Amino acid sequence: MMTGLSEKYEVVIGLEVHAQLLTNTKLFCGDPAHFGGAPNTHISPITLGYPGTLPRLNGQAVEYAVRMGIACNCEISSRNWFARKHYFYPDLPKGYQTSQHINNICQGGRVHIHAGGQERDVQLHHIHLEEDAGKSIHDADPYKTAIDHNRAGVPLIEIVSEPDLFSADEAYAYVTEIRKLVRYLGICDGNMEEGSLRCDANVSVRLRGEKKLGTKVEVKNLNSIRHVKKAIEIEAARMMALLEKGEPIIQQTRSFDADKSITFPLRDKEEANDYRYFPDPDLPPFVVTAEKLAAIRDTMPALPEAVRQRFESQYQLPAYDARMLSDDIGLVRYFEAAACHTKQHKAVSNWLMGPVRNWLNETGSEMSQFPLPAVALAELVELVEAGKISFSAASSRLLPALLKDPAAAPAALAAGLNLLQDAGAGEIERWVQEVLAKMPDKVAEYRKGKKGLIGLFMGEVKKISKGKADPQTTTRLLEQKLNEKV
Repeated sequence: MMTGLSEKYEVVIGLEVHAQLLTNTKLFCGDPAHFGGAPNTHISPITLGYPGTLPRLNGQAVEYAVRMGIACNCEISSRNWFARKHYFYPDLPKGYQTSQHINNICQGGRVHIHAGGQERDVQLHHIHLEEDAGKSIHDADPYKTAIDHNRAGVPLIEIVSEPDLFSADEAYAYVTEIRKLVRYLGICDGNMEEGSLRCDANVSVRLRGEKKLGTKVEVKNLNSIRHVKKAIEIEAARMMALLEKGEPIIQQTRSFDADKSITFPLRDKEEANDYRYFPDPDLPPFVVTAEKLAAIRDTMPALPEAVRQRFESQYQLPAYDARMLSDDIGLVRYFEAAACHTKQHKAVSNWLMGPVRNWLNETGSEMSQFPLPAVALAELVELVEAGKISFSAASSRLLPALLKDPAAAPAALAAGLNLLQDAGAGEIERWVQEVLAKMPDKVAEYRKGKKGLIGLFMGEVKKISKGKADPQTTTRLLEQKLNEKV
């Protein structure tokens, strides 16, 4: 964003985040709701909108929507109903989308974010239930658009914020928090690449100090958190440039081209009355009773902030470690599983944030795909903490070997790879003396103040011991010998 203009203008953002719910079946019928499958295999006469078919509400989808509302401190509506939204979806055969309109299952609420070194609550307008549309495929045939109805009717919640975000960084933090929450709750996998979490950004700009909102532009179907941030930056800069030239901003719907780093218009923006909402006559109102709401509250899992606090108190982890681990429900589950088998909790945290996270980044994997059982990582940690194997050997040689053979016992595999540090202090002392005797000039430099040479000596001892010298014992003996008066 142009620095000068960003000081003159303020960006105001409202986000609509769509999360596909992890129900087994669709919102109004028994067709499978999971991702994938050959095109048009998760369908039935109800999905295809055949005359005479009648919808039936999926109760689990309602429960999942309520869970998200509780997590976001929303007011849960007791009496709810669905409306028909008459908007042309080429991939919704019945010709309308079934959604909520005037009443919504979750009203108000807030999402807590960390952005720019500060924390605050972003206010929500509401969360509502609706069905997803199918998918248009434009590259399957050079002359025709193909339609896959597998996704049509899959249950969604749409989380609608107030225009209460004021930078692309805040929007990034907000969507990150939403994804974290739906994963913690187990209601959505948060996979933006597969479309199970999507975001539309409503962007406007105004002079700083102005109270009235500027003309809004909606950027549709942003499918990664990084794209949310980038698209907002690009669109805000475009709008500021228009205002500087005295040109009007047109209220419209736009799309984002990540390769070209531009937004481009799709259509002029519709108003709510263009959708011709009316209550769906085939779906009776549904009620969330006080008893049902209490039962859902009782099954709510611990949320990220509570987990962070517990990691600090129960496992004595530093605040940084606790926050980093609690950001990912996969890391939380793995850490707690490993913590059942070792008291070295800080060491487990170090492994998860170091070598394990490196493997996840290199392979593009989620924590649920990490092949090594938590008990095996705990055993690996115990080997290192007991001085039986160095961290360097464990992370660079033993861990890769365990990832190839996750069922192997860490100690046995370390022995097979000749990685165990079974040398006694006397043997390590002989190696230390041998190294120092070979390098008298470096010893003299060290004693004159070049303390960084300790790493050179450590490396030589490691080499001649073939990794069997315990680093802590080696360091202690090296410092003792090097600091002796001559």
